[in-house]
Amino acid sequence: MTRPGTAFWEAGGDPRPASVALSHVSIELGHLYFEDFQGDPARLPQYFREIRPWAEAARTALLSELGDRRARISTCFLMDDYFGPTPSPRDVLPPVLEAAERAGLTIDYLARESGCAEADGVPLAELVHERIVADPPPETNGSRPPAKESGWLSNGQRGGASAARAGAAMASLRQWEPPVENGAARHSVFIDVELRGRGKWSCAYLASVWQLLRLGVLRHNGAAVAQPREWDGPLPEDWAQLPPVMRLSPRAQPFSAYRTVSVLGERFLPTEHAVRTILGQILVDPQVNAAILDRADAEGLRLPIQVVDRLRYLFV
Repeated sequence: MTRPGTAFWEAGGDPRPASVALSHVSIELGHLYFEDFQGDPARLPQYFREIRPWAEAARTALLSELGDRRARISTCFLMDDYFGPTPSPRDVLPPVLEAAERAGLTIDYLARESGCAEADGVPLAELVHERIVADPPPETNGSRPPAKESGWLSNGQRGGASAARAGAAMASLRQWEPPVENGAARHSVFIDVELRGRGKWSCAYLASVWQLLRLGVLRHNGAAVAQPREWDGPLPEDWAQLPPVMRLSPRAQPFSAYRTVSVLGERFLPTEHAVRTILGQILVDPQVNAAILDRADAEGLRLPIQVVDRLRYLFV
């Protein structure tokens, strides 16, 4: 079947992008910063006890929706080693994994947030940045630089004071205009998202790359990126020595999935709103997207064409 955005290529041209194994659903069990649990050993166990009922509810709902007890469901956890401070993995990972296990949760994959910026020598954040498609508001004059230059991405037109359209004699008068969301449904919800500042990618932007990794849609020169690897031996002192995505359970279902579910604290709601805004303006490789849609069809799954519509959340 032919889908919107499907690409066609000639024999002898570029090879088809590599495929990756896919679960039905990837459940994120958390995205924590080191300061979230430093200084209070009770905070980690409490965190996992609080999210367990929600994670179980998500799993139960997904099993019911899929109608198959053999559903492929994997879990993941994202650690911030990008913004710092960054204590050693030897000090951080054992208590995290122990607290999750005591709460009855299994973390199949652990990922480093810096791996969303660069993984195994591949500049993932830059690759995604090049796939931003401008979404200018109607009747704009181009005075606002594009997101690739400004480091800011918007879902509409910023409001504020604007010059009155009354000729030169009235040019000093300013008239307030409200912000307007592109394609607003009844009322506007305007958002301006910082992608990069002070030499670092923003949390919302890296979280967008994280979602794309979980959905299995990123490629570099046709090859899969940030593929999970196991770690053998003692934990290192430096986070950069660990794989960008580390497989913790040898029996885990695939890391990437047709859909993602993120169980997060309420404080992440604004960030994930920004993530959805960013992903709504990212052009995913049409060949990769078409192949995933066809695989979903073959499994009897109805998958949204737009990747942003494959994300679900539980804020606790």
